[in-house]
Amino acid sequence: MINYDVIITGAGPAGLFTAISCSNEGASVSLLEKNTSAGRKLLVSGSGKCNITHAGLLDEFLTHYWDAEKFITPELSNFMNLDLQKFFEKRGLPMVEMDNGKIFPASLRSADVLSVLLGECMKRGVDITYGHAVREISLSNSRFIVSTDHDTYSAAYAVVATGGISYPATGSSGDGYRFAENLGHKIMPLSPALTPVYIKGWRFGACSGISLSEAEINLYREGRSIVRAKGDVLFTHKGLSGPGILDMSRNLRPGDIIKISLISSSFRCMGNDVDIEEKFIHQLRGHGSKSLKNCMAEIGLPVTLAETLLECLSISGRIKGASVDKGTRRIILNSLLGHPFEVERAGGFNEAMATRGGISLENINRKTMESRLVPGLYFAGEVMDVDGDTGGYNLQHAFSSAALAGRSISVSMSKRKSPQSKL
Repeated sequence: MINYDVIITGAGPAGLFTAISCSNEGASVSLLEKNTSAGRKLLVSGSGKCNITHAGLLDEFLTHYWDAEKFITPELSNFMNLDLQKFFEKRGLPMVEMDNGKIFPASLRSADVLSVLLGECMKRGVDITYGHAVREISLSNSRFIVSTDHDTYSAAYAVVATGGISYPATGSSGDGYRFAENLGHKIMPLSPALTPVYIKGWRFGACSGISLSEAEINLYREGRSIVRAKGDVLFTHKGLSGPGILDMSRNLRPGDIIKISLISSSFRCMGNDVDIEEKFIHQLRGHGSKSLKNCMAEIGLPVTLAETLLECLSISGRIKGASVDKGTRRIILNSLLGHPFEVERAGGFNEAMATRGGISLENINRKTMESRLVPGLYFAGEVMDVDGDTGGYNLQHAFSSAALAGRSISVSMSKRKSPQSKL
């Protein structure tokens, strides 16, 4: 039996930062990782550039976590985006803001983020053991017994920071859900989040690579609007992607209809739908000698997208703009304002950037990250039922929840060691 004050399962950003946050005052901390190295998923985040967080104030930041907004308020209030940036900048890794508020390391290297975390763990004396897959976490005489395929450990505190089940190639296999469930915790249904979407009868393959900036996106189910949003949309060989689609993917079901405005944001901002219709008519009349597809390009539609859209509507793109009758014009305009795409399915866990579902938030004290069912057991990161939008929000949650869990453990250890606590 190998004894520690704290044992953490999982050496991703949540596990590493929890270790850093609770290793003060001489506490002995063990971090167990089943892979042969740390932070495998972190290394591939942001295509290897690591979009670590996002700019913005707390109130706006909270809106990017869907129905978990109330739960994550304490963790973000305790450790927010500026705190995270200062942590890395203080250790020689400056941050830079790009792409409408996304925060990256100035080096654009995920490996540099991981290097800082590992260096800080080493500085604080955290023991990281690789190649040790945790098989079970149990309780015995108020201590946690953590069994691996090599050794057995004992600790006063245990932290589950094993991540979700997205990107399984990085080692994410849902182990933490099993550990928590065996200790009595409820696991909310798991599904992919931040994943591309496959469209039934996809006819826009020729448009692969075309991106729509700040497009209006509406999700309909059985004829009723479910979600309205704005975001970038990317056409792929098989369906739709881009931040706007990735963020919405958590809500999708087969058969849902996604209506997307194909009109450029610069043209759309000129007014409401009535104004847009008038400007569209003006474009057709003002460029009446041009082909319809080229007239559509005048309102910001790429020619390939215009051609494909007209093919879907069974309208020739070669007719002159001045020859388009009122009925045809209305069909085109309706499609431009919100072309419908029927969802065949969302991408699987092998494509998803995050996991929706996980350990029920009802079982976790949001002010400490401690289990409400098992004292001394804490959670951090994606293993909980929290998933945020793309743009650095999920990594911020990993760091913020870890900072709060680590601080809470440190406070608890201090109370145990205080002479007054023994009276």
